[in-house]
Amino acid sequence: MANFEVIAAVSETLRETLRTALNAVDVTPKPTADLHDLQFDTPPRDPQLTIFLFEIGEDPSARNRPRIRETEPPDIKIKKPPVALVLRYLLTAWGGTQPGDQRTPQLILGRAIQTLYDKAILSGPDLQGVLKDTDQALKVTMSPLSLEDRTRVWHAVQKPYRLSVSYEVRVVNLDSEIDASFKPVARRTLDFDELEAS
Repeated sequence: MANFEVIAAVSETLRETLRTALNAVDVTPKPTADLHDLQFDTPPRDPQLTIFLFEIGEDPSARNRPRIRETEPPDIKIKKPPVALVLRYLLTAWGGTQPGDQRTPQLILGRAIQTLYDKAILSGPDLQGVLKDTDQALKVTMSPLSLEDRTRVWHAVQKPYRLSVSYEVRVVNLDSEIDASFKPVARRTLDFDELEAS
């Protein structure tokens, strides 16, 4: 069941996937991948990829799904379908071995893009948290922001613009807790005499 922990599980899945991939970047110290809201006093000096979940939305293509019917004898359960979410992330590379080093952040971003291109579907052993050992599959796609949208994001976190790349992860299903149980109809009787009289 994908409960309210599913959003955190998706973020953790992304972090672990990217953390492992960054071991291939040949810089010292090795870059790390961390979940971050970009609220820091001074930018990181050590090589780092920050993963910032900046927006959560409902996937419009999954709206109006039918209710789910589960049979658990002797009852029948009718559940609301899960809400399908789209999570939007901003990946930003920081740090370098020398002041003004632009190569290291570009190596980090290049490796992150390569990894998420090769692993556009995260499933099975890649999944973390409540998604672990489930049959869920997360589709990761680059979702470029317009210059205006990028400016808004950086303005919102009150930081100067920095080269970054944005991704969407879908479909993230978050189950509803609302369900109703019914007893199945065991017998029905029709009285045709009453119908004819009326």
